[in-house]
Amino acid sequence: MDSTVTTGTGEENVWGGGNQPLGASYGKMMMWFFIVSDALTFSGFLAAYGFSRFKFIETWPIADEVFTHVPFFHGNYPMIYVAFMTFILIMSSVTMVLAVDAGHKMKQNAVIWYMFLTIIGGAIFVGSQAWEWATFIKGDYGAIETKGGRILQFVDAETGERAALADFSKIIPSERTEHERKNGVWFYDEGSRPSFSLDEVREGFLANPSILIRTEAILQEGEKSGEKTLLTREQSLEKIKDGKIVVQGANLVRNEYGSRLFADFFFFITGFHGFHVFSGVVINVIIFFNVILGTYERRGHYEMVEKVGLYWHFVDLVWVFVFTFFYLV
Repeated sequence: MDSTVTTGTGEENVWGGGNQPLGASYGKMMMWFFIVSDALTFSGFLAAYGFSRFKFIETWPIADEVFTHVPFFHGNYPMIYVAFMTFILIMSSVTMVLAVDAGHKMKQNAVIWYMFLTIIGGAIFVGSQAWEWATFIKGDYGAIETKGGRILQFVDAETGERAALADFSKIIPSERTEHERKNGVWFYDEGSRPSFSLDEVREGFLANPSILIRTEAILQEGEKSGEKTLLTREQSLEKIKDGKIVVQGANLVRNEYGSRLFADFFFFITGFHGFHVFSGVVINVIIFFNVILGTYERRGHYEMVEKVGLYWHFVDLVWVFVFTFFYLV
């Protein structure tokens, strides 16, 4: 027997859609359930990141020294491109709001236009995130990992800037250009990133007295946690003896910028969020073509645009927290 509720005007079937909690349809309620469950998942990820960040604060990379790239520009631009990505994603939320508002007013052409802008914004963000991943994986300078798992970075004492392995070991690859790839030995051509062995890095380091080592492992009394220590030349010569392997770029095992956990969390959390954005773009494209075909005009409402809008706003909001945790804190 169906459950019913008595109102002043008659009876309604509780499960027939007449009683809508908070005035929301079944579809919107299910979207809210998904958002709440997904928010709990992201909260767990970010909480784990925060715990690891403060537990290993001495070896944690400084974001301003990691995310310094801008496509088509050479130089050091800390956080500029990440800020651009954030701006694009937030603006796509604005266009989505405008699309939902236009749908409420049954303005098909306006919905098409704003949905198109939302899709473009999402595509730019996903493409930018893929480029950022590739740049992070490739790395900039290279470093040495010690037997204890510490990262030794190199600094030019004359400029105070980080020195790349190729800056003080470039004599090595120039001697190897005559070798051919078919011989099975190391091959180098101009414009590609050379790979260095530990002996080659040590040889180049010894031949360049202006190169010093910077490490996160030594903290003097009164210094704040997380600040890196620049060693003297004598200390650097002693420290490089602890080197175990050359690290170039970042992956799930090693990270030239510092703690390997930073790279693990970066790939996992930003990748999980990027998958959400990519999924949102795909869903928006489907809804976009439905709007063009007049599907929602015939239905008499644009509720589907509103439901996908809820998902898109959630994805944007999550990025605000990811941006804060990874790049600002």
